[in-house]
Amino acid sequence: MAIVDVTIIPVGTEGPSVSDYVASIQEVLQSYEGKITFQLTPMSTLIEGELPVLFEVIQAIHEVPFKNGIKRVATNIRIDDRRDKQQTMESKVASVQSKLVQ
Repeated sequence: MAIVDVTIIPVGTEGPSVSDYVASIQEVLQSYEGKITFQLTPMSTLIEGELPVLFEVIQAIHEVPFKNGIKRVATNIRIDDRRDKQQTMESKVASVQSKLVQ
């Protein structure tokens, strides 16, 4: 199981807002429910799943701005692929929270 932090940046939009593109990307991610877990954040989207599926998902969401008329897209990908133990997005956060002084 791997976790990917991905940011899709449509270049050459008519205005500064990209929320319409983000919403379209979230719809594509919803079509993969059951294969992945995902979480929208203010700056990117976190996606959890098996690495081959994640690469398929990344390609699908990278295409979204092109399908909406954008001519250039920059995609930033950061992969956390830990193989010595099973971890999820939730368990990683819980691990840090358990170490915080109450």
